[in-house]
Amino acid sequence: MHKAYEHCAQRFDAEKGGFGTAPKYHSPQNLLFLLRYWKRTGETKALEMVNKTLTEMRKGGIYDHIGFGFHRYSTDQNWLLPHFEKMFYDQAMLIIAYTEAYQASGNKIFRQTAEEIITYVLRDMTSAEGAFYSAEDADSEGEEGKFYVWTTEEVKAILGEEDGKFFGGVFNFKDSGNFVEEAAGKTSGTNIPHIKAADHLQADDSEKKSDELITKIEKLRLNLFEKREERTHPYKDDKVLTDWNGLMIAALAKAAKTFGNNEYSAAAKKAVKFFFEKMLNKEGRLYHRYRENEAALSATLDDYVFLIWGLLELYEATFNINYLKKALQLQAIQDKHYWDEVYGGYFFTAEDAEQLLVRKKEIYDGAYPSGNSTAMLNLLKLGKLTSETKFDEMAARLSKAFSETVSKSPSAFAQLLCGADFAIGPSKEIVVIGKLTDSTTIAMLKSLNNYFLPNKVVLVIEPKKLIEVSELIPFVKNYKQVDDKTTAYICENYQCKIPTTDLAEFNKQLAAEN
Repeated sequence: MHKAYEHCAQRFDAEKGGFGTAPKYHSPQNLLFLLRYWKRTGETKALEMVNKTLTEMRKGGIYDHIGFGFHRYSTDQNWLLPHFEKMFYDQAMLIIAYTEAYQASGNKIFRQTAEEIITYVLRDMTSAEGAFYSAEDADSEGEEGKFYVWTTEEVKAILGEEDGKFFGGVFNFKDSGNFVEEAAGKTSGTNIPHIKAADHLQADDSEKKSDELITKIEKLRLNLFEKREERTHPYKDDKVLTDWNGLMIAALAKAAKTFGNNEYSAAAKKAVKFFFEKMLNKEGRLYHRYRENEAALSATLDDYVFLIWGLLELYEATFNINYLKKALQLQAIQDKHYWDEVYGGYFFTAEDAEQLLVRKKEIYDGAYPSGNSTAMLNLLKLGKLTSETKFDEMAARLSKAFSETVSKSPSAFAQLLCGADFAIGPSKEIVVIGKLTDSTTIAMLKSLNNYFLPNKVVLVIEPKKLIEVSELIPFVKNYKQVDDKTTAYICENYQCKIPTTDLAEFNKQLAAEN
């Protein structure tokens, strides 16, 4: 973990954030690792790298300031000129990164950005059945980026001379265009919206003027968005992929509990319902792809791993035990058909899938985390929740299977290091016995979700369901309410502090952990 941090620090762009030079990618799993490294070591530079990168990306042209969501990558070092394609997995991973960074830093820009990405996803990338589409192309009318760029004359014609000039000033428009076309080496005449002043992103609660500024910018943005909707849209890839949908379910669930937004958890629940109704075969195994009412292709490891991740996050957002049951159901299938009994770790394809010359096991993180990396964290969480040692043993074997490869260049395996961070510990079990509708329960969960505590599992168990839940989560059978009040336990390796029914004491215990 130290080596990975040092490598990130060496490659970090101190002026514009991100890692390396052009082209520049989001690399959200690197940011998730750095947050955990900061949490473990107190190294402030790790948090600064995260904050700088997320802020500069949000300000840059790689972000769609008019309709929201992130483009695929930046062709330049400054996050200005993107490859305009929008990939769905990027939206999911960036929601997670911005949400966790908000918990760690309290920066309102990060919450705003996560919620804007979700607005884009639910508005433009969600099917009537609740599943999520895969991508939007870069091109429209045969020209890359045409849908997203503006001339100053267009903006003034839509907003009026005064407001058009004001909007162009905020988003750095120029009459000649604000970027240079790579092939021609000259200005294009069109503008990519991007900003330089962070106070154009989020109002300062203490300054009325700033609030008024944000309100004005938002009104003008909506006017341009409505006009942009009349343009020819880029092609939408409307196939539904199980793995990418799993990532979004995880992202929505994490945002739902962090921001207290039930709309997000409702969207995640609808997507889960779709997959268990439309994407399972007769044996209860997943399909990989859905399009035009047809489920097809055998699932890969990633399909299982990311959907399990989504189910675990959704369980902690809703505390509906059925989501944990579904996660365990899929985990059993994953273990049966993908696990390498000889060396440990998971193969990418099932043992009864089409025979290939080489049955691969992948660990390297690409544009999104690898299946094995995410599987390790899933196993560790399932082990915590169920007290089943087999999950911890499998996580240890998985780690050992790849340890030699990872040790050579650990920063290339950031998601696996997030799992290692959980495994090294200390990790927590936070158990609340009380009704989900009880005001004390709600207040305790709100407090809990304000903190960045990545290495934990959380359970809320209603007293009347304690016996039912303990059949799946055996260790909770010894937890009781005190004086028939909502009671919280903060535990480490199942050894608990004195239980409390008092919100102030609960907050005090949480603050000590943080």
